[in-house]
Amino acid sequence: MKNIILVIFTLFLFSACDKALEEVPKDFVSKANFYNNQSDAEAAIAGVYSGMQPDFFGITNYLMTELHGDYLFGRGSQAPITIWDQILDQRNIGRCATNWLSFYRTINRANAVLDNVPNIENIDPEVQNSILAEAHFLRALCYFELVRGWGAVPIKTSESVDLSAVEAPREPESMVYELIIQDCLAAENGLGEVGEATGRASKWAAKMLLAHVYLTTENWQGAAAKAEDVITNGPFALVPVEQPDDFYNIFAVTANSEDIFSIHHSETAQSSLPVYLHRANNIPYNYGSGGVFAWLPDTNSFIGDSWDDNDLRKSFNLYTQIQNADGEWVDLPSTTPILFKKFITNTSGVRLYSAPVYRFTEAYLFYAEAAAMAEGGASGLALERLNIIKRRAYGFDPNAVSPVDYPAGLSQDDFRDAVIQERAYEFITERRRWFDLKRTGKVKEAFAAAGKNILDERLLWPIPEDEINNNPAVNQEDQNPGY
Repeated sequence: MKNIILVIFTLFLFSACDKALEEVPKDFVSKANFYNNQSDAEAAIAGVYSGMQPDFFGITNYLMTELHGDYLFGRGSQAPITIWDQILDQRNIGRCATNWLSFYRTINRANAVLDNVPNIENIDPEVQNSILAEAHFLRALCYFELVRGWGAVPIKTSESVDLSAVEAPREPESMVYELIIQDCLAAENGLGEVGEATGRASKWAAKMLLAHVYLTTENWQGAAAKAEDVITNGPFALVPVEQPDDFYNIFAVTANSEDIFSIHHSETAQSSLPVYLHRANNIPYNYGSGGVFAWLPDTNSFIGDSWDDNDLRKSFNLYTQIQNADGEWVDLPSTTPILFKKFITNTSGVRLYSAPVYRFTEAYLFYAEAAAMAEGGASGLALERLNIIKRRAYGFDPNAVSPVDYPAGLSQDDFRDAVIQERAYEFITERRRWFDLKRTGKVKEAFAAAGKNILDERLLWPIPEDEINNNPAVNQEDQNPGY
């Protein structure tokens, strides 16, 4: 009798399992039960944006780019990044691999949107077009990071769903830039105005990215035209500055008039930047606990004595004193006599605020450099655009002649050097310096000025070992020099 009961129970159990397996799983998403409606499309593009979190495709990507600047040193496991007469050690080769994976994972998500969203019928056409334009923008942004960091890279424009799609050779930089420009143009044409959240791409963000790409590829007229469009037609304005702390109205607020595109943070997706910038318990520049202060200013570089103390960006970006238990201001320890401050305001820092990707300030500097290069020298407008940014940095009215203005008559080379110097001051710890030096051919000159000798092999990052092992079209002979 017991055996009969056991058989009946077993048959009942398997029958129940069969019926359960016939249902569509509620917690499993596949292409067979996805991309059916507008909600699916919106969820898919949100997944592409998520690849950018936190800070900018992850703090590992942010730090690797930032620590390739000439004005800072790494500390701890990041110290080998700033030993410039050696190639990267294994820990930081691994960080490069993490960044590579982050970009291609985001590219694959963007490709999935571009492959599948056009086939959705139950969707508002305007929403559909906007989502596709966002996917083009985000894919362009990823490839721009890849080509500047690694040079020639594999190009993938369709979703990889199995191992058959792994094979892809490294393509010349010119082909990568061609795809980036095509994606930027598609994004520019399909995107609308800035919405409620600048964490979503707009046509203005696409124009800024395109200006940046044109500047990098030396399409001077194209870069100047896109920057001019943003300046004259965009809904942006420079934030007024009269004292150093006024810059916090850019970096420590939920929204500001010069934010074109940024990475937004929240209680559940916080920025890691304050952790890497300062020591724990540095009052008032303390966001909480656990600060590892892994990025240390190098005062032998342009941020040292040569930087005019009257430039308000200097005291906003750097600090040398903290408060003791009695509320008295005292010098930082001799081991770390100066630290970065931009992303620290108070006990919460800016862990919930935005990490800028494109600010309105940069449109002026894009225009100044590109116009001067296109015209063989600085026109009156190019000079004015450069001076507008410098005037604000010193607390003057940006639109009135000031004592700190760059003079007319600078040679093309001297004027471009002035623009690059203003970019260096303006975008400290904003991931600009390394790529500015690379695209202008000034890496060795700038590093030598700071007393550093940099190997040629450091100009490109290593292709990940996993890519070489798993991609049949890439082998060790395709590796970048030195690795």
